[in-house]
Amino acid sequence: MRSEVNLDSKELVKKRIEQAKAAYTTRRADFGNVEQLLNNGAGPKIGDLILARVEKIGQHQRIELANGRRARMFVGDEIVVAYGNRYAPDQFEAMIPDRLTTCHLVAAGGIASQFLTKHSAMKDPTVIAPIGLLGNAQGRPINLADFAMKTINCKQSRPLTLAVVGTTMNAGKTTTAASLIKGLRKAGIRTGAAKISGTGSGGDIWFMKDSGAEPVLDFVDAGFPSTYNIDFSDVERIVTTLVSNLYAAGVEAIVLEVADGLYQRETAKLMSSNVFRRNVDGIIFAASDAMGAKAGIEWLHQFDVPILAISGALTRSPLAIREAREAVDMEVLTKEALSSAAVADRIKNWFPDKKNPSIH
Repeated sequence: MRSEVNLDSKELVKKRIEQAKAAYTTRRADFGNVEQLLNNGAGPKIGDLILARVEKIGQHQRIELANGRRARMFVGDEIVVAYGNRYAPDQFEAMIPDRLTTCHLVAAGGIASQFLTKHSAMKDPTVIAPIGLLGNAQGRPINLADFAMKTINCKQSRPLTLAVVGTTMNAGKTTTAASLIKGLRKAGIRTGAAKISGTGSGGDIWFMKDSGAEPVLDFVDAGFPSTYNIDFSDVERIVTTLVSNLYAAGVEAIVLEVADGLYQRETAKLMSSNVFRRNVDGIIFAASDAMGAKAGIEWLHQFDVPILAISGALTRSPLAIREAREAVDMEVLTKEALSSAAVADRIKNWFPDKKNPSIH
């Protein structure tokens, strides 16, 4: 237990939390457990929930609420967010500070962190000042892990599970995953989905849900606001937790999205992980261009996971598709092809021995 200081009366704390703008990353938290605000200078941990005040508006002018609405922020607003690290080559690199001090909102989904570097197209991040960690009656900080799903030991066989992996951010991974979900649903296959790594934000989750997946989960459901720089055993536990909860829900197929690119540390380790390979039947690889597709597939060939097809941003261009087909001896699928019910026929060809009555 970390010794802390009670900043306000219980009644005032609860009122402040109720009136604050609570971010997407906090959506599983039960704020009824909050009894006090804690601040003695002790360093925050990943997943700790913090009440903070907006000091200066920067890149993020809005905060994504738990229900998905993007609420505008103003200087002086109080927000509830989670401490986490961020890895985003197109936005920010950030790490949890070693004490409760002025830091930054580095993701609209609600990540408090200390920014280190940024993409040149980004403004400086929004500055926030911690008021206090959310604490329970025992004086312990409330953490997202307190509300995490547990891994379920399912007796039935795991359904067909496909993962979407890509070269980097904005390679078209989420569009690929959502298109595949749409095609599976058109074919009458009950499909669940999950984002197993990345930074907490609802955009990708809503996209997969709008495409027909149910349920849709992410690493926040497993107790983490982001997966960058966490213990790799926790990354593997996220995979088993989310996959087991999806097939316990009775789905007939699962689509997983792996964030960032192959050179991102957690993604690279996942590709060689026995836990990942046991839970995934095949990969659809998203790339922005033919060279990225060729290099990525050659890199993936060292691991024992079938690469089924290429998709992603390159499929917006017929010329790029032709380049990819010439460079890599593999099927290239547009989002229209993935979104059609005929995708089930491709799955039959990919997995002729897969015993799934909804596909065969």
